[in-house]
Amino acid sequence: MPIIYLSPSTQENNMYVTGTGSEEYWMNRLADAMIPYLNSCGIRYTRNTPDMTAGSSIRQANQGWYDFYLALHSNAAAESNYGNVRGIIAFYYPSSTQGQRAAQIFVNNLRGIYPLPNKVVTRATTSLGEVRDSKFPAVLLELGYHDNVEDAQWIENNLTEIARNLVLSLTDYFGIPFIWPVDPWEGTVHAGGGTLNLRSRPSLSAPVIASIPDGAEVRIYGRYEDWYVVRYGDYVGYASAQFIR
Repeated sequence: MPIIYLSPSTQENNMYVTGTGSEEYWMNRLADAMIPYLNSCGIRYTRNTPDMTAGSSIRQANQGWYDFYLALHSNAAAESNYGNVRGIIAFYYPSSTQGQRAAQIFVNNLRGIYPLPNKVVTRATTSLGEVRDSKFPAVLLELGYHDNVEDAQWIENNLTEIARNLVLSLTDYFGIPFIWPVDPWEGTVHAGGGTLNLRSRPSLSAPVIASIPDGAEVRIYGRYEDWYVVRYGDYVGYASAQFIR
């Protein structure tokens, strides 16, 4: 199953024009809202912490192995144009084919929920460290302008919808089903004395991630057709629902 590095902004001094909090606060709220969807879709994640910086987030990610690096930010216009700019930008590194592909997927989906779809664009950059210095395909999203009242309110009032949209884009990028979250529950494997295969995709031909012994407890995050998304120890994948009670 895919694993991402999730990096909400650590810029605590970038205050929203609405007076409700900082860029760090709202991007972490957005990351919080993404977690149930990441779990239900079987996307594992490591997340930075507010006491980190963009630089330390990059270094932490580069010490591990991830399929994707996603940075969550909100933007601000130049002082001379403060409050007058709106829009969403998905930044990617120019030579990263997968980063560009992911950026376009994010843009295509965000256009469906942002009030000004023609202002949702991709942009190549070599100046942003979180896309330039990541060892992995990366996108930095500037999800509106926090110095603009309409954009700030759009973020604040639509966290769940934005979170759902971002995870939908990740499932599109990874080629896995989007699964609506449910309250997780515990299940027990009933494999007739054998083992139950945990797979990377909801298919009997998909690679096996782990073998779960009969009687083992698993945590279930969602269902897709005849498959559950489950966690067994450190493993997350798809298991046949008929063998779990």
